Amino acid sequence: MEPTLVLGSAAVVSSLLALWWGATGRRATEPIDLARRTSGAEAVRGDQRARHLAAGFGERAAAALRRLGGRLPGMMPSGRVAALGRKIRSAGNPAGWTVDRVIGAKVLLALGLGALLAVRFAQSPSGVNALLAIGGVAFGFYLPDGVLDARVTRRKNALRADLAGVIDQLAIMVRAGLSLEAAIVRCAHTRSGAMAEELARAVQDTRVGASQRQALTNLAERVDVPEVTALVAALAQADQLGVPLGDTLRVQAGEIRLRQQQAAEELAMTLPVKILFPMVLCILPVIFIVLLGPAAIVILEAFPGD
Repeated sequence: MEPTLVLGSAAVVSSLLALWWGATGRRATEPIDLARRTSGAEAVRGDQRARHLAAGFGERAAAALRRLGGRLPGMMPSGRVAALGRKIRSAGNPAGWTVDRVIGAKVLLALGLGALLAVRFAQSPSGVNALLAIGGVAFGFYLPDGVLDARVTRRKNALRADLAGVIDQLAIMVRAGLSLEAAIVRCAHTRSGAMAEELARAVQDTRVGASQRQALTNLAERVDVPEVTALVAALAQADQLGVPLGDTLRVQAGEIRLRQQQAAEELAMTLPVKILFPMVLCILPVIFIVLLGPAAIVILEAFPGD
């Protein structure tokens, strides 16, 4: 790599770090004596500044990212912001993952990668480097979406894995004489995992005034898993028609296990296709070398070149 390109990249990174430090870093200031403040508003501002300077780097970085992201949602389409919020809820509301922070991270990554690749383009202008710069901006902007999608997929898989066991436990407790609401409370407190967390949130919704049906509907919309949606619809229908809940839960558990078995069989059927490419690229060339290598050596020794 040429020295000019290295120096340009280092300058861009240093300028970004300096800008970040200027926005969030600690300043060497004298201790704030709030007793000398004559105005209540100035005392409040001084106290807030003191707390900000006393905070750690992680807290200051999160606050700066939140301030940056708080100004950006108004510039984005409302549908895009709402979809991002639904995706965060489907991921289980990870700690520190808010719409403002995700949008701020998208913008910072896009600007950082775009600036680094723009230095490369300035050093060697070409169509390839221009496409790399544009691709770097797009990659940085959509990277948080990819990470969030991976968390959503992992969360949904965990919910599907826990669902059959949760339904069996609910069916046992309902047959033992508990109401559905009491069974959900008991299951949320005795189990662990993604489905137990969602049931605990549904219990919290009922405690703040939501009906049981509305809490379960919110759960289905929040997790966005077809099996959970079907379960909530079956429970609502059973409650409306007077069908025994124990039988409904037993049938739902059987259907979910059947779907899991079918999904496992489909995954097993795709295995030969997936293993074909490593076999062709890695295994067959080695076999050909082992089988044909000695014959090729003998032929070359029998017919030496001029």
